[in-house]
Amino acid sequence: MNSSIEYDEKLNLENRIVKDMNGKFELDAVYAIDLEGNIVQINPSCEAIIGYTVEQLSGNSLWSIVEPKSLEKVVSYYNEARVGKYQNFDCQFIHKNGSHIDLNIINLPILLVGEIVGVYGVVKDITEIKQKRHQIREREVLYHLLTDHSLDMITKSNIDGELRYVSPYCFDLLGYTPEDLIGKSSYDFIHIDDIDRVLGSRSLVIDTHRNGRISYRMKHKAGYYVWVEALCKSIVKENSDEIRIISVIRDISDRKKTEEILLHSEKLAVAGQLAAGIVHEVRNPLTAIKGFLQLMDANKEYQHSYFQIIQSEIDRIELILSELLVLSKPKDMEFNKADLLEILLQVKALIDTHATMNNIEIELSYLSTIQTLICDENQLKQVFINFLKNAIEAMPNGGKININVLSEERNTIKIQMIDQGCGIPKEHLERVGQPFFTTKENGTGLGFMISMKIIENHQGNIHIISNENGTTIEVTLPTSH
Repeated sequence: MNSSIEYDEKLNLENRIVKDMNGKFELDAVYAIDLEGNIVQINPSCEAIIGYTVEQLSGNSLWSIVEPKSLEKVVSYYNEARVGKYQNFDCQFIHKNGSHIDLNIINLPILLVGEIVGVYGVVKDITEIKQKRHQIREREVLYHLLTDHSLDMITKSNIDGELRYVSPYCFDLLGYTPEDLIGKSSYDFIHIDDIDRVLGSRSLVIDTHRNGRISYRMKHKAGYYVWVEALCKSIVKENSDEIRIISVIRDISDRKKTEEILLHSEKLAVAGQLAAGIVHEVRNPLTAIKGFLQLMDANKEYQHSYFQIIQSEIDRIELILSELLVLSKPKDMEFNKADLLEILLQVKALIDTHATMNNIEIELSYLSTIQTLICDENQLKQVFINFLKNAIEAMPNGGKININVLSEERNTIKIQMIDQGCGIPKEHLERVGQPFFTTKENGTGLGFMISMKIIENHQGNIHIISNENGTTIEVTLPTSH
């Protein structure tokens, strides 16, 4: 020790250090060493970390329990603390059981009568933290390995759509490098007709913390649009309330072309299957028109009431033919505000004749106060007609089909179609919706699959409940509110 320190002060050095340790560092793990590096004292917390008691270490050199690879660092920082410099560093010690423990140490000089007489070491066991850091680094390496070589485009953005990360596959998909896109709004690259749907889906993901799936068009650097499907999830940034949206974006251009072909084919098939009912429905007003024209010709008189009846019957024919045209005319999805009640009434009017011919009554109960949806009206009509046709075909002995519209959770509405048919066997229920799976003799199995896809494109879902007493198809759709 320093020769200027009096002998009695030397004798009391250990007591002074112990007093300081019990006062300043009562809750910390602490050791104290003299100017030769010998251990003077350790507190119970320190004993718990390194496994030795003060009796086992007292008078021994600290360097004896320092891991050899850390020895040079520990001695260097100790020497700097001896001249009054504060130190904070990580190193490894050797536990009594022989294992290596990771420690964070703060070196503080011990002052006595204005002179430095030793060094405190305030110790924190960071073995578990170091292991977690290592695991985090491994996960980061794996994350970058997956994202940088993924055949999907992966993005991270804030709730306003600003892109914070874009994986390299964006060049293959859209012709841009990640640097071209980072910092820009993702909405700048989405087709204007799809932005409202994307915003609605994004809001749902943020509000409910559920995964979201949506199809839309993104602009390629060359100027054309690419159909993509995005799977989105919201995450809350650690130690912050800031929300991030992670999106995995896949090119579905080829799939969309196939779906359009199938959709066109299915529309024509539905129109053909409804032909008998349509012919019957059109023939009735034509018969009335023909009869009144014959009456007018025989009487040679102008009868205003005849013209009113004829006009009404012509209007009826026009309505039926326009509804049939909707089913047969292929077109891209167009999302606009529409009245769900009006859609269901029009569907019911179109299929009522087909139902009546099969001794079936269709009853509509609209129990929701919400009527407005953002949807493709024509495609929803096709879905409901497909489901009602299936219900009619499942009831060869007649009966009743109930259409119930109910308010669901916030921002959703449920449409139930309940028949009294024979039900779907359990072994077939799981396969419903698979392409070319059908229980009908002349069916293709495409109708239900296409209906499911249409509802999925509306950010909705379909649930089927079936037993020997009948089948319930539940369609849940987001509302415009």
